[in-house]
Formats: sequence, structure tokens, C-alpha cells
Amino acid sequence: MEHIAIDDVDPSGFGNDVAVRRLSGPLGADDLAINHYRLDPGERFSGGKHTHLDQEELFVVLDGTATFDTEEGTVEVSEREAIRFAPGEYQTGYNDGDDPVAALALGAPADSTEVRVPVECRECGHEALAAIPAEEGMAFECPECGTEADLPT
Repeated sequence: MEHIAIDDVDPSGFGNDVAVRRLSGPLGADDLAINHYRLDPGERFSGGKHTHLDQEELFVVLDGTATFDTEEGTVEVSEREAIRFAPGEYQTGYNDGDDPVAALALGAPADSTEVRVPVECRECGHEALAAIPAEEGMAFECPECGTEADLPT
């Protein structure tokens, strides 16, 4: 058994400079990614719309209301509500309100290596690019032809 206080875990940046407390390590959770977010108005859970081909994600909103853009449209998830995304479902979440959002993000299995963004490859036309962790942020390449790409801003 492991027991921690969330506030005792140091926050770290998450590529988009949003503070996130990564709870998996301190809890010894090898098979489940657990992250605690506190989003101020306008902040996002991640850099943009993406999917994990090898991981399901759940978000549990503890305080406030989070907004998620999905393939089916926009969904608001309020305090004490949760939303699940199966492997392969595109989503992006953010705080579209005036008050802070606190939420837990859970992912299983813990280490996702098959992340895709819905951007067509300029060389072969494949419908999604692979997002690959890089020294600074993420790099993107086509999983079909290997072409490296920059995402449009």
C-alpha cells in the first residue's frame, strides 16, 4: 500500500506549461497513469486534439467544469462527473470557464507510445501523424512513410 497527499507531490510542466502533479510514481502505480491537474481559465490538459491508440483515458472533474472537444462534438464535464475515451478516440480538454478546474486524468496502460494527432501527412496523405516525445516538447512524423512534420500553428 502507498498513501500520499496530492499537495505533497511537486507540480511539473506538461509541454504546455500547465502544472500537473504526476501521482503514478509516488504511488508506485506501474500499470496506471494518474495525473492531477489544476487548470486556470483558458488552460488545456494537453497541447491539442489527440488520441492514444494503446491507452484508454478517463478524466474525473473534482472542481469546476472542463470542456472536451471530441469527434462527436463538444462535451462539458462538471464537478463530480467523469468522461472516458477509448483507444483511438480523438479528444482535447480545456477550461473554458471563469473558475479553476481541478481534475484527475487516468490512463491505462500507464505508458502510451502510440499517440496520434489528426493532421494529414503532406507526403503520402496518411490521415494522422505520430506524436513522439522530444527533448523540447513533441516531434511529429508520419507512421506510414516516416516523413517528419511540423504541426500547423
